[in-house]
This record gives sequence, structure tokens and C-alpha cells, in this order.
Amino acid sequence: MIQPKIFVGFDPREDVAVNVLTDSMQAHASVPVQIAQVRLSQLQGIYQRPTNELQSTAFSFSRFLVPWLCNFEGWALFIDADMLCLGDIADLWALRDQRYAIQVVKHKHECDAGTKFQGMPQTPYKRKNWSSVMLFNCSRCKALTVDYVNTASGLELHQFRWLNNDEIGELPPQWNVLVGVQPVPTDAQILHYTLGGPWFDDCHSMSHANVWEEARVAMNHPLAICK
Repeated sequence: MIQPKIFVGFDPREDVAVNVLTDSMQAHASVPVQIAQVRLSQLQGIYQRPTNELQSTAFSFSRFLVPWLCNFEGWALFIDADMLCLGDIADLWALRDQRYAIQVVKHKHECDAGTKFQGMPQTPYKRKNWSSVMLFNCSRCKALTVDYVNTASGLELHQFRWLNNDEIGELPPQWNVLVGVQPVPTDAQILHYTLGGPWFDDCHSMSHANVWEEARVAMNHPLAICK
């Protein structure tokens, strides 16, 4: 059995969100899973991009180092921190398809430029949110060298310009449901609080905040509100 290898983006402001997400994946998993965090503090001297005024999280671009972190071998799953897993992550892992270099939920998320949680920028662009859940076929993602991730433009990375279109496979939409942006289906497997989750002081009334809060309480995580 090939165990799911998962990388979660880490931002110090979302510490409790990372912990709740990690526990939610473990709680629903039917097989052992390996979970690591993409922390900039552990990538010093490797990840050297200056902070971009348009990035809303610390892992906006470091996420693309996942294939390199895996020595460009095997498969790996990247997930944003601002999510809650409601399904068995083994079911998502089972969707690995050797025909593709990467598999994502292909959202059609059209938004206006503005702000979202904590006054962070909301930037419209093609293929928005595709990179928030990525199933990497690491050996086919060798374009994502440290140098490329450090120097490529944000759009080059997030719009997958380092791949041909036919190398980008599609995941079922239930595995990345954009809360507050689209209707939440009854069979949602991952809730994505892309506009901000209830761990932020300005997002307590966000749609499905109660679902995340119930999970946090059940897992006995203290709530440290980020202001």
C-alpha cells in the first residue's frame, strides 16, 4: 500500500486552522497518512522569493516546492491550510492517474479585485484556486526546480504555465468546495474557507463557520483568534 503523502501550507496566522485540518484528515482516513507542513522557517536558504504585495498567505508560492521536497519521486498531495476535511483522504489519493502531471479541481471562480480576510488582497486571475488542492505526479513536475519557484511569476506558477494543458487532470469538485463562493453540496469532501475562516476575528459569520467550529471543539483545539 502506498501511503498518502500530504503537505499542508503553513502560515503563522492560521496555526489553529492547520491543526484542525490535520486532525480532520486523520479522523476520517481509512489508512495511515503522512502529513508534513510547508513552513518557510524550514526552507531558509532554499525559498528566497521576496514577499509579494498580492500574496495573501506565507505559502502562496512555496507550495510549488512540494515535488522538489519529494525528490521528484512518487506522488504527493498539497492542501491549503484554510480547509476542513470531511471525507476519507484515501479516496482522493486513489484518484492518482499516471496520464497527468498534476490533478486539481478546475474551478471557474470569477471575482472582482478587492480584499478578503484580514484585508488581504483578492486578486482575479484565470484558474484561480486550482492550486489550493494539487495532486502532484512528482516525476513529471521537474520544471519546478528551486530556481524556477524562486523566480517565476505568480501567474506562471498558479496558472500552471510550466505544463501543457493536457497534463492537467481534473479532480471531482467535492474535493475543493469554495465556501462562500459556491453552493456547498451535501457530499462535500473538503471545505475550503477561501474568503476567510472563523479563526479570523472578521470571519465569524462566514458560511459553514459552525461546521469548522464544531470540528475544532470535538478535537479539543483551543481557539486563538487572529486579529
